[in-house]
Amino acid sequence: MIVPDPDETGPLRRVYGTFPSGVVAVCALRDAAPVGIVASSFVAVSMNPPLVSVCVQHTSTTWPLLADRPRLGLSVLGTTHDRACRQIASKTGDRFAGIGYTATGEGAVLLHGAAAWLDCSIDTVISAGDHDLVLLRVEAMQPHEKVAPLVFHGSRLHALSALAS
Repeated sequence: MIVPDPDETGPLRRVYGTFPSGVVAVCALRDAAPVGIVASSFVAVSMNPPLVSVCVQHTSTTWPLLADRPRLGLSVLGTTHDRACRQIASKTGDRFAGIGYTATGEGAVLLHGAAAWLDCSIDTVISAGDHDLVLLRVEAMQPHEKVAPLVFHGSRLHALSALAS
């Protein structure tokens, strides 16, 4: 067994990377332009009330632009979103160039071609180590069942080849 060392995060990152997860884009309008981040820490938390969560690094320069928005759009990224995922996660350039999206009346931004859309409001933010755990209340949702989700595993994006039966 390896004891986690806060000064050497490589082994811990590799262990965390053994767990496959979905990927969501968390987006909203700010000054009429889309702003967003990508999170692989998306978790369904509660059915009643309907809550989901994402984790956001304290060093994020984009999260402060989203944290005060009345609504956030969570798009469960589909297998065709590998380029969009990298683009929205980028620190430079136009993060939404060539990416189709719909904005709700409350300012949530939802990406076209997603496996599901969740229109959320921030419920609670909890500081947790070097991240914030953001609990989000699901205000509205739309599944797109014919779209397969994008998966993050081993620090890489993957498409599911087939669902286990």
